[in-house]
Amino acid sequence: MKILITGGAGFIGSAVVRLAVGRGHSVVNVDALTYAACLENTRSVEHSPLYAFEHADIRDRTVLDQIFAAHAPDAVLHLAAESHVDRSIDAPTDFIDTNMTGTFNMLEAARAHWTATGKADSFRFHHVSTDEVFGSLPADPSTKFTEETAYDPRSPYAASKAASDHLVRAWHETYGLPIVLTNCSNNYGPYHFPEKLIPVVILNALAGRDIPVYGSGNNIRDWLFVEDHADALLTVLMNGRTGRSYNIGGDSELRNIDLVRMICEILDDKRPKSEATYATQIAHVEDRPGHDARYAIDATRIRTELGWRPSVSIQEGLKSTVQWYLDNEDWWRPLLNRNGVGTRLGVSK
Repeated sequence: MKILITGGAGFIGSAVVRLAVGRGHSVVNVDALTYAACLENTRSVEHSPLYAFEHADIRDRTVLDQIFAAHAPDAVLHLAAESHVDRSIDAPTDFIDTNMTGTFNMLEAARAHWTATGKADSFRFHHVSTDEVFGSLPADPSTKFTEETAYDPRSPYAASKAASDHLVRAWHETYGLPIVLTNCSNNYGPYHFPEKLIPVVILNALAGRDIPVYGSGNNIRDWLFVEDHADALLTVLMNGRTGRSYNIGGDSELRNIDLVRMICEILDDKRPKSEATYATQIAHVEDRPGHDARYAIDATRIRTELGWRPSVSIQEGLKSTVQWYLDNEDWWRPLLNRNGVGTRLGVSK
């Protein structure tokens, strides 16, 4: 199968690119190479005859039409998006332009290609979204997001992704475009851009700086190892039912403060300090505006219909992630100079 993957130089997208090529699929990586993208993420497959890279912005419909015509993909995995909540609070325009208008352009380019090639039943447009579109859950562990949970986005990022989800469903209902849609929990793992919580904790700890924890640290997230997520995305693309959505979770709910302490303990073991422990660097800082209290995914549908479940526990995943950052300073060190990295964002009043 030839798969057009948008955002394939990003964190999740590159994991999908590496896995898809490894499984023998032909991949066309379409990426604008914005601040969070890095072609080092796909270096392991760049010389494969199964891999092609197109430097393009999904906001440019003309270029997208040219790419579809040149490569004639059998399927689309649409991951390209602005994704950092803090940045969306400070600069929402980028999120509206990319996540909403960019998705509209992708849908129209895919629809034109699908129509021109005879509206094959085998074609798929897989839109990758987030659990943040569902809003916030109460502390009760029996409550989780299902595919039927009403949308209730609380940040500009979440709202832009919710809107893009609605566009995808509308293009299926109105035009018959064969789509599948997934909503995932928080990802972590190798190649995670150093503005998100887990890499920030690791790198600040190693640098001897304060480890920032928003507010009380009691906000709860469900953590999903990125390589498990890549496997789930390909599973849904190949076997998911057209027009259906699937929630993807890691079955690993943790309070942010407990996650940070776990990382500190792993660092204490792998690279101990001469004095004290890394946990002494934890510093509670001003909370994010509108910070959702809890996310938790009910992944029953993908488990029962498609047989997928996460394979990496949070303990295993964090240990391997910390080790990856310890071993790959040449990857993350240059990224620290990129726009906004190392600066507190998302506190605009």
